[in-house]
Amino acid sequence: MKTAMIKIGLAALLCTSAAFGALAEEYTKGIVNKVDTKAKKVTIKHEDLKNLDMPAMTMVFRVEDPALFERLKEGSNIEFVAERVNGKLTVTEVK
Repeated sequence: MKTAMIKIGLAALLCTSAAFGALAEEYTKGIVNKVDTKAKKVTIKHEDLKNLDMPAMTMVFRVEDPALFERLKEGSNIEFVAERVNGKLTVTEVK
């Protein structure tokens, strides 16, 4: 009986962690307004950021991975992932 309960609990934990992982990877559509590589920032007019519980707006994000700047061109339509990294809103992925 204990073994069955442990297995059920472990399965629930794995399902929960998978759900949170999928939520963090949700892409949001946006338009790049400004790119500042020197300051490592990008301004994006974006749709609702569901994983951050934010409405659609235009805002500035940090970009810590310099390789992402290759896909961030002013005026381009993008799909991106933004997360809180060390308390700062940061673009972590771009397609």
